[in-house]
Amino acid sequence: MSWKAIGYWTATVLVALPLLSGGTAQFLLQKDTVEAITRLGYPAYFIVILGFWKVLGGIALLAPRFPRLKEWAYAGAFFNLTGAAVSHLVCGSASWRVVMTIVLASLAVISWALRPPSRTLGILFPPAPFRRKKEA
Repeated sequence: MSWKAIGYWTATVLVALPLLSGGTAQFLLQKDTVEAITRLGYPAYFIVILGFWKVLGGIALLAPRFPRLKEWAYAGAFFNLTGAAVSHLVCGSASWRVVMTIVLASLAVISWALRPPSRTLGILFPPAPFRRKKEA
């Protein structure tokens, strides 16, 4: 297994597991998660919606194939995590909460960047076609 593959799977698991566990707690309206969301100023019903999509996103990141679905899952995870970081920052939450969500967002970007070809939609930046210079 290459270092790229190890990095990919490490980053992917470190992002997918918090999405799955946190999303499940949110979807099931766990008391602590409801209190945390309402402390940030969001309505309680929002937590069920967020939890549902986080669970699906975590599954999509770990499942084989479905590259377009993975792109959506990476985008959703990044938006969710950066939004959480800003929410914690604005509401004066403990600094470790801000740092943790930024670290998880960074891991999502790392996982996305290290994806194997079977999990991508194609080449992001195809090489420019080679052109010979005209001889004078």
